[in-house]
Amino acid sequence: MSTTGSPPAFEGMYSKLIDNEGTYDEFIQRPDVGHSAHPVSPVRLMVSPSGPGPYRLTTICLATLCAVLVISIIAVTAHYKNKPQGDGEVTAEIQRQMQDVNTTTLIATIAKLKEEKNQLQKEKDELLAKLAATKAPEVIKPTTKAAPAPIVCPVDWHLFNDSCYFISRTTRDWPESQSYCQSKGGHLAIIHTAEEQTFLWDLLPRGHWNAFWFGITDEHTEDHWKWVDGTTLVGGFWEVGEPNNHIDEDCGYIVKTEVLERVAIRSWYDAPCSMYWRFICEKEMGAGASTAIPH
Repeated sequence: MSTTGSPPAFEGMYSKLIDNEGTYDEFIQRPDVGHSAHPVSPVRLMVSPSGPGPYRLTTICLATLCAVLVISIIAVTAHYKNKPQGDGEVTAEIQRQMQDVNTTTLIATIAKLKEEKNQLQKEKDELLAKLAATKAPEVIKPTTKAAPAPIVCPVDWHLFNDSCYFISRTTRDWPESQSYCQSKGGHLAIIHTAEEQTFLWDLLPRGHWNAFWFGITDEHTEDHWKWVDGTTLVGGFWEVGEPNNHIDEDCGYIVKTEVLERVAIRSWYDAPCSMYWRFICEKEMGAGASTAIPH
C-alpha cells in the first residue's frame, strides 16, 4: 500500500491512456481566439494525475449503463405501445373472417329457401292442375234436373225443414183437431226429433197451463202409441211419470207453462181425447206434396 501523497500504482496506466488519446487531447488543447497561449486541457483539469484513477472508468460504466437502460426503456415502451394496436388488428381480422362466414351461411340459406319455394310452387301448380281436371267434367256436364222450387208457407204457418206448421188459437177435442188439420191439407203434427220438438215448443206461448194437441194416440191399443200416419212411436219427449192413463187418457198433448224450469224435451202428457185444447197442424212440403195450403 502506498503512503499518503504518493501517486497510486495505477496512475501510470491512466497517464498512458491519456497519452494514447492524442487526437482527442489535441482537439481539446487547440488554442482558441482570446485564450492564453498555454491552455489547460479540460480533461486534465477534471481528472488530476494525482486524483483517484477509478472515477473515469466508473463514469464510463455508469454512462454505458444509463444508455442501456434508456434504450431498454424505449424498446419496452415501443413494444407496449404497439401491442394494443396489434391486438386490435388481430381482433379486426377475426371479426372480418366471422362476417365472411356469416355472409356465406346467409347466402347459402337464401339459396336453399329459394329452391324450396320453387319446389312448393311447382307442387301447388300440379295440385291446381289436378283439381281443375277433376272439376272440369262437372262444369261442362249439362244439367237436366230442374232446381226445386223454394218452399213458401202461407200466413200463420211456420216452416221447419220440409214442413209447415200451424198453431191454432181456438180449442177443439182431439178428433176435431185432426179433422181441421186434414181440411187444410195436413194432419196433427208428427214429431220425430228433438230439433223439431224444440222448434214447435218455441212457437207456443206461455200460460198457466197452455196445452196443445199433436198427432199421437193409443186409443186402439193401450200403451201402444201410434202417430196419425199409422207409424209406431219410438221414444218421445214425455214428462217424468207420463203417460200414466190416469182417466182413460188416450191422446197426447204438449204443455207449456209459466214455470221456466220446464223444458221442451220433457213436455208431453196424455189426456182424454174429449178434452178441448188448442192444437198443432203439420203439412209436409217435400217432393210429391202439394205446395199450396188451403186457408
